Amino acid sequence: MIGTSLFQGRWWVVFASFLGLIVSQGTITTFAFGIFLKPVSEDLGLSRGIFSLTNGLLSIICAIFIPIVGILVDRYGIRTVLMPMIVLFALTTASLSYLQSSLILLFGLFALQGLFAASQVPTGYAKAISAWFDRDRGLALGIAMAGVGLGVALMPQFLTYMIQNYGWRIAYIGLGVAVIVFAFVPVALFIREPPSPAVSQRGMRPDLIDGLSLDEVVKRSWRFWAMNVAFFLAVMAIQGTITHVVALLTDRGIPIQTAAGALSVAGLALIVGRILSGFCVDRFFAPYVAVFFFVCPIVGIALLLSGAAGSVPLVGTVLCGLGAGAEVDLMAFFVGRYFGLRAFGAIYGLMFAIFLIGSGLGAYVMGLCFDLTHSYTPMLIVFVGALAIASLLVARLGPYRFPVATPAPSLAAVAA
Repeated sequence: MIGTSLFQGRWWVVFASFLGLIVSQGTITTFAFGIFLKPVSEDLGLSRGIFSLTNGLLSIICAIFIPIVGILVDRYGIRTVLMPMIVLFALTTASLSYLQSSLILLFGLFALQGLFAASQVPTGYAKAISAWFDRDRGLALGIAMAGVGLGVALMPQFLTYMIQNYGWRIAYIGLGVAVIVFAFVPVALFIREPPSPAVSQRGMRPDLIDGLSLDEVVKRSWRFWAMNVAFFLAVMAIQGTITHVVALLTDRGIPIQTAAGALSVAGLALIVGRILSGFCVDRFFAPYVAVFFFVCPIVGIALLLSGAAGSVPLVGTVLCGLGAGAEVDLMAFFVGRYFGLRAFGAIYGLMFAIFLIGSGLGAYVMGLCFDLTHSYTPMLIVFVGALAIASLLVARLGPYRFPVATPAPSLAAVAA
């Protein structure tokens, strides 16, 4: 029989986080949304702009609650907060199978999903990993966040199959079941915060453990706001493009299976981006790593703008996925290195809330652009400019305030 201590080791936390993030808020409410966009809007008689607005509302509701979840995680612990909220997220996701053309029901159900989706952003997972890891933190975060990429790779194919064979309503129920299997069970079994003795064994400096307070960061740190603007612009551009890429490609006459396949390959690129960026930030200056991963979607969007056929749209979609792969774990790494761990949940939660608003806004403005111009081209050009500004902002962040301070602890030293 495997001992309990083994299941509380720090790499089990990474494993559980990886599984949980397969069905993260981003996977379920953003990437999967792109697969539902055409069948649901056509079945219910809604424009793409109106249906995309539900995703924007969901993002706003979720964004409001993410900082609250972060504060609760800092105060009461990760498992206590996440476990009941994950169950409610699964139920509200399955409830979308009851969508009708009624705007009250439409927006009401998405608003409820957005409320509980706040449990499935990376805040709690990133806090647990950052608490267990000092050295190799970037790699651990990258591996965990790669779960989102696997979810993006699997969900389009799964949902396309479900919708074609059983309809979009059953597909929503399948998503709810997936949340229970991949998130609730691993969190219940494996997610643990390091006990105080483990922290002292690691020999960390007290200021590295404590870090800055949320009030200090918000009121006194220009870096906090520079990061927020940069990641807001980046996610608006990248997620706005990816959310509509299936519709964009099928509008050009590309078969749905091929378009969904392009999104799946982008999910695989997202996995590569997660792990590669995590590996790189442990060895190179993280802002420069961020610039590289912001330039990738600039090139990808340019390829989509070219209108070229063949493999060009696939390559463009993959480059966008590579950029998307780096965003979330770079944010978590920046929070730990620039602001410390004292209020990690609250700071990262607030940053992720702003980030999520950008994600929802990107999806909405792309839909609105299509409704007004019957083309995605004008907004794609704007997105290229937004990514260029984001690159300039992160390049000027300066040295870390809380760099690596200790050698990597052994599993035996930190296992409960």
